[in-house]
Amino acid sequence: MALRDTSLPEPSGPALCASAPSLEAGDRERLLAGRHHDPHALLGAHPVAGGIAFRALRPYARAVSVVVAGERHKLASEGDGLFSGVLPLAAIPEYTLLVTYADGEHEAADPYRFLPALGELDLHLVREGRHEQLWKALGAEPMTHQGVTGTRFTVWAPNAQGVRVAGEFTCWDGTALPMRSLGASGVWELFVPGIGEGARYKFEITSRYGGRFLKADPMARRTEVPPATASVVTAAHHEWGDAEWMAHRGDTPVHEAPFSVYEVHLPSWRAGLTYRQLAEELPAYVKDLGFTHVELMPVAEHPYGPSWGYQVTSYYAPTSRLGTPDDLRFLIDALHRAGIGVIMDWVPAHFPKDDWALARFDGDPLYEPGDSRRAEHPDWGTYEFDFGRVEVRNFLVANAVYWCEEFHIDGLRVDAVASMLYLDYSRDSGQWTPNVHGGREDLDAVAFLQEMNATVYRRAPGVVTIAEESTAWDGVTRPTDGGGLGFGLKWNMGWMHDSLGYMSHEPVHRKYHHNEMTFSMVYAYSENYVLPISHDEVVHGKRALVSKMPGDWWQQRADHRAYLGFMWAHPGKQLLFMGQEFAQGAEWSETHGPDWWLLDPAYGAEADHRGVRDLVRDLNTVYRDTPALWQRDIDPAGFRWVVGDAAEDNVFAFLRFAADGSPLLAVSNFSPVVRADYRLSVPDEVPAWREVLNTDAARYGGGDVTNPDDLKPESGRISLTLPPLATVWLTPFQ
Repeated sequence: MALRDTSLPEPSGPALCASAPSLEAGDRERLLAGRHHDPHALLGAHPVAGGIAFRALRPYARAVSVVVAGERHKLASEGDGLFSGVLPLAAIPEYTLLVTYADGEHEAADPYRFLPALGELDLHLVREGRHEQLWKALGAEPMTHQGVTGTRFTVWAPNAQGVRVAGEFTCWDGTALPMRSLGASGVWELFVPGIGEGARYKFEITSRYGGRFLKADPMARRTEVPPATASVVTAAHHEWGDAEWMAHRGDTPVHEAPFSVYEVHLPSWRAGLTYRQLAEELPAYVKDLGFTHVELMPVAEHPYGPSWGYQVTSYYAPTSRLGTPDDLRFLIDALHRAGIGVIMDWVPAHFPKDDWALARFDGDPLYEPGDSRRAEHPDWGTYEFDFGRVEVRNFLVANAVYWCEEFHIDGLRVDAVASMLYLDYSRDSGQWTPNVHGGREDLDAVAFLQEMNATVYRRAPGVVTIAEESTAWDGVTRPTDGGGLGFGLKWNMGWMHDSLGYMSHEPVHRKYHHNEMTFSMVYAYSENYVLPISHDEVVHGKRALVSKMPGDWWQQRADHRAYLGFMWAHPGKQLLFMGQEFAQGAEWSETHGPDWWLLDPAYGAEADHRGVRDLVRDLNTVYRDTPALWQRDIDPAGFRWVVGDAAEDNVFAFLRFAADGSPLLAVSNFSPVVRADYRLSVPDEVPAWREVLNTDAARYGGGDVTNPDDLKPESGRISLTLPPLATVWLTPFQ
């Protein structure tokens, strides 16, 4: 609202010729108490006997005037911040309000002279829970409405008696800006002239029990920097430069494409960097290492930093700790222009109980179930979403679409899917209620996940959804029209636990756990899998990947390298958490991030850590150049055991095949001894094999036990030297 230049001559005009009709006592009381459903019927301009009545609610104002055609007409005070009067006019004119406060005069358009700035179609879709671009209907939208610039505020609060807008522009007192109810939709709306980008605001809600409290906007697209909690009016201005990436990202189905993921916690990857500063370093680093994608741990706003973003309070706002929403767009754009896809962790399973956020939003359970047995998540001290309520499902489905459409996200990794699927997840008997069929499956959550996946795949071609799901639920990656959940990929938690369990044993004991490395192939094609070595495996006492390995430092690094070679060759896509690409020995901490100093040559980094990073770069390079390693990840014909039962030797050997039949032979020796003249059966049609990668190579920090010469089969078998604690890859050579 602009401060009036008092040096100009004051407009003049006739005095009001009559007082406005008084408000009914009930209306007045409810209006002042913030409990009126239709303040526009009481405030603004309305025809009455004798002309047009004007009424304004301006607490703390010394005087209020109506300005019509440049002439000022003073309104009479009715007390409690209400001012009114009647002008002898035949129709409601264009007018502004001139309000005098202690600091001077302020002139602005009257919020209560505007029609609703939300259309009937929007309201219809909100009521039905089918508004796929919900962020364009709810929240704070800067706009021009009826020729006036300002911001439209809308919020879903169906149980509230009244809702008001409060912000820095009202000194956080919502009295002057009550919103109107838009009927059965449960939506409240108010267009506020003169308010634009950067304004901080909340909604002041009066519950049906009479309680009054301030809530952040559930649909806020920007927030204050925590621990401050206000929402911020914003609009997107970034001009994207990734048109070519967006046009071609879906050319090859993800299941038939190379897909190796570098998982990143943005606030700690290089602690202190903003989104724009990260754009100068992260794309170059990831491209140099050859990863096809980055996966960002949750970037939606969260109040508690050590939650790593998994307790979200503002689902539509990127965390402001690192910059503005456009700054995040800039980072994603830079990654795309470097040829790197962006996956985002998404957390629709639960939300925290902070009293200024989603919890009991309008005084009643709204986003969470009303049944306390269903509402609270027993493990995390949070609320679960009410997946059976169409408006809540819409809030989440539209949120998934929002990140894909507004931020060009290429994939959503959905957190804690298992906790959503089961009614008895972490609950004892008596703490949960069976579904209508008497089962333990949460049918509402299933319907939500199917709707989310179907909607995302329809609206955002080329995007992949990935489930963190650790149970034997059937059909996680089966299409929804076949009864599946509809995810594109699923984290293979079984492979992760089994393989890390095997690697944690001393080599002399590994023969007793041989099946832990082979069992994954029993179910490898039941779903479309990602092999995850994620942040969850390198924190809270689980130790970093290299530190899980037994033996001295040399053996640990050798095991680490051999394991990565085995992982990259195994059917399924790969994911590696930051710091593990250079064998960081300490657990990850969000307070300082990866130990980059380990790569300094002064600490012997060439052998110890740079060598491991060089291996990861070469793994990705050979991987991307070898279709056998990724083209048939979901096809059983793309894999064949060569040696799967050599438990006494701690050896695993298998073939991978591309669509045209071209093979790669992967051999892992998880014993600390050299195995010379180790004979393996190979396809007859391959005249010779050449070693293309050896994790024991000297440049990786190994002992350089290699196979420098081409290996020619004799009677369908080749004889090679297996280095200790190492993985070797061989491809045909002619």
